[in-house]
Amino acid sequence: MAKKLPYHLESEQSVLGIIFLDNRMIRTVADILDVEDFYELRHQHIYKAMLELNENKMSIDYTSVGAMLERSQQLAEVGGYPYLISLFESIGSTGHLETYMDLVKDSSLKRQVIETTSRILEMGYTEDIDAVDYLLEAEEKIFALAQKRKSSEFTTLKAVIEEVKEKIEFNRTNKGGLTGLATGYHGLDRATLGFKPEELIIVAARPGMGKSAFAMNIALNIAKHNKQGSAAVAIFSLEMSNEQLGSRMLSNIANVDSTKMKSGALNATEWNYLNIGEQTLSKYNILFDDSAAVTVFDIRAKCRKLKQEDKLDFVIIDYLQLIDGDKRAGSNRQEEVARISRSLKQMGRELKVPIMALSQLSRDVDKRPDKRPVLADLRESGSIEQDADIVLFLYSDDYYNKDSGDSKVRNIGLDIAKNRQGMSGITIDFKFDLPVSRFSALDTEHKERTD
Repeated sequence: MAKKLPYHLESEQSVLGIIFLDNRMIRTVADILDVEDFYELRHQHIYKAMLELNENKMSIDYTSVGAMLERSQQLAEVGGYPYLISLFESIGSTGHLETYMDLVKDSSLKRQVIETTSRILEMGYTEDIDAVDYLLEAEEKIFALAQKRKSSEFTTLKAVIEEVKEKIEFNRTNKGGLTGLATGYHGLDRATLGFKPEELIIVAARPGMGKSAFAMNIALNIAKHNKQGSAAVAIFSLEMSNEQLGSRMLSNIANVDSTKMKSGALNATEWNYLNIGEQTLSKYNILFDDSAAVTVFDIRAKCRKLKQEDKLDFVIIDYLQLIDGDKRAGSNRQEEVARISRSLKQMGRELKVPIMALSQLSRDVDKRPDKRPVLADLRESGSIEQDADIVLFLYSDDYYNKDSGDSKVRNIGLDIAKNRQGMSGITIDFKFDLPVSRFSALDTEHKERTD
C-alpha cells in the first residue's frame, strides 16, 4: 500500500479562506508560501490566481478568482464556484493565519525532503558517481533544504540592547579587551579587537609578497594564544602541500633556516632546536587539508563536521581564487568568485567562526607608479570587498626594490583597508624573516596611512 505524502488540508483551506476574507493578507502569505507549498492541485490553482490578481492590483473574491480560473479552464477542476464560496464562508478570523502558514510550510518541506532523498537514493543506484562526490552532493541538497526552513525574523530593540550589554559586560571583565581571537600581534589586536565569530577576513597581496607565511604565523598565534593553547585551526591549502606547510611551521618555531632543513645539513644544536620545535608544535590543535581540487561545499562539509565535534575555532583558506567554482553557473569566473566569496561569508555565519581567506591582487598593481594596493585591486570580483568584514593588504617596497639590502629580511606593511568593527586606514609595520617564515611586529603602535 502506497504511503500518503504529508499535507495539511484544513490549513491550506484556511490560508486561502483568510485571503478571501481580507485581501491584505495576500502580502503576508506571498512572503512565506510559494504555489508549490500547497499540496492540493486545486489549491495551487486558486493561490496562483490570487497572486496574479494581487499583482494586477485587483480585488480578490470568489467571483474574480473564479473568472481567472475559468479563463485558464481550471474552474471545474477546483470544484467550481461552490468550492470557492465554501473557502470564503468557513473562516471566521484572520488571527491564526501564522499558525496555518506554518503547518502548510512544514508539510511542504517534509515533502521536499522525501522527494530529495528519493532522488539521492535513485542517484546512488543509477549513476556512476564517486562515493565522496555522492556524499557531498547529498549533503549539499539536504543543506539547501535546511536553509529554507531558517526564516529571518525581526528582533526587538530590547533584545538587541540586552545582547549589546552582555558583550559590554564581557569586554569589561576581559583584561585583554578583545572580543574575538587574539592574533598574537598587539597592533592588529588593538585595531580589530581580535578576529570575531562570523567575520570574513581577506588577506591580499601580489604573489611572493608573503601572504601564505603571514597566514601561517596567524594560525600558530591563534592556536597558542586562545583557549589556553587549545584553540582549533583548520587550514585548507590549495597551493602548498601539508608537508610544505608543516616544514615552514617547524622552521618558524625552531628558528632554523628552511633551506638547511631541506638539505639536511644541520649541526647538533640545530637538530636539538628542531626536536624542541616538534614537541611545541605537537601541542597545537592545527589541522591541514591540501586537497588539490576543492569547492566551497567541500570546505563547508569538512568544517561542519569539525564544528560538530567542537574542533573548530578558526579557518584559513589559501587561497580564494584556487577554489573550484560552480561549473553549472557558466564560464564567467567573476560570477564564480562572487559566489565563492558569498558562500564563505555564509559559512562563517553558519558555523560562528572567523574565516581568513587569502586572495591574489590583480596585475594592475604592478603597472602603477604607486604600487601600494587599494580595494579596487582585489582580483576578479568586487564582491570580495563587499562580503569581507576585514581586508588586509601586505605591501613591501623591498619586494619591488631588489637592491634594498638584506634579501633575507623584508620590511612589510600590513594595511588595514577595511574593518567593519574597528579601525581602518592604518598600517602596522612588520619584519618578515624569509628563511624562517616569521612575521615580527616592529612596534605596537599604529601608523596612519599618508597616501
